[in-house]
Amino acid sequence: MKVKLSLIALCLVLAAMLAACGGEAKKDEQKDEQGDVKTGEIAAPAKVVLGVAGAHSGDLASYGLPTVNAAKLVAKKINAEGGINGAMVEVVAQDDQCKPELATNAATKMLSDGVKIVLGHICSGATKAALPIYLDGKIVVMSPSATNPPLTQSGEYPNFFRTIAPDDAQAALEVSFAKSLGLKKVAVIHDKGDYGKGFATFCQQFIDADPEIEVVLFEGVTPGAVDYSAVVQKIKSSGAECVIFGGYHPEASKIVTGMRKKDMDMPFLSDDGVKDDTFIKVAGKYAEGVYATGPMDFSSNTIYQEAVAAHKAEFNADPGPFFPEAYSAALALLNAVKVAGGTDYDKLVDALHNSYVETAVGKIKFDAKGDAEGVGFAVYQVKDGKYQEVK
Repeated sequence: MKVKLSLIALCLVLAAMLAACGGEAKKDEQKDEQGDVKTGEIAAPAKVVLGVAGAHSGDLASYGLPTVNAAKLVAKKINAEGGINGAMVEVVAQDDQCKPELATNAATKMLSDGVKIVLGHICSGATKAALPIYLDGKIVVMSPSATNPPLTQSGEYPNFFRTIAPDDAQAALEVSFAKSLGLKKVAVIHDKGDYGKGFATFCQQFIDADPEIEVVLFEGVTPGAVDYSAVVQKIKSSGAECVIFGGYHPEASKIVTGMRKKDMDMPFLSDDGVKDDTFIKVAGKYAEGVYATGPMDFSSNTIYQEAVAAHKAEFNADPGPFFPEAYSAALALLNAVKVAGGTDYDKLVDALHNSYVETAVGKIKFDAKGDAEGVGFAVYQVKDGKYQEVK
């Protein structure tokens, strides 16, 4: 009996020791994942994931890939300096090809992977499609190029920010410039998308409000068509003195080529969706003389110069469109993580609205709508095969 009791006592002692060890291990595990449970101190995360969503393949990849490169360069720079509050930055990209249905897939993947900050999307239509998913998941999103005004001005997406001015500002500049050329009759053509039609509609509104200039044709085209001879004929028959086009380079290059082949030498004006070297490559000699609005020139900015130099060193090439805006967005998002002390949604939003950050597009913070303060547009023209700012 004594032997039996001794064995029972020994088992109880061993069980108590194991429970104590297990409890300590659980406490240590809690401390690793959540911080010190006694002091309330939060442990620094091992990494900060920067999601990058946009057109990384397809016809509009030339717009999206510079953003991926910008994110990688910013992450590399910050990591070399010790990271953000000790955490290393990791870039995770999702391709949407600027298609709304793929954008929702990309957003869903970001949400399922626990990403809290996203650089993107690139196109306004894709951005609009993805934003409700990000909003429900309390994910902060910043685009370098989605210019559709309602994305910020509607107030529907307090989680959305951008480092580029909206299309109403771009359209106002476009119409003002057309007037400065002495043009009075305008054919406004668009690609029926959120971005292209939105920009064209703003142009039409500004023209309609001005008695010195008029819209003689407002027409949408279907993206991806083999040619646009029908709309070119409509432009010719309308009596237009110029064309304002809202959309991207694939359609613009076909339209301007069709016009020039019919000896229609009228000015062709477009938006930042056409201010891309790919347009010049595709349109070839017919690109010469084309005007396009685009983000202001920030080439004198020190951070801009450093970013371009880093791109050339890393990728052995000049950066593409929206690169400075993307580089700036990456800096702004990661600075917000630093200021917020983590990726808490409310703290990130507050930091973006209230904390200035030095970027490639200047020292910025974001207004109540989510637009970067101090950014704007300029007019460029293709001369000798390159876009040059019109002074």
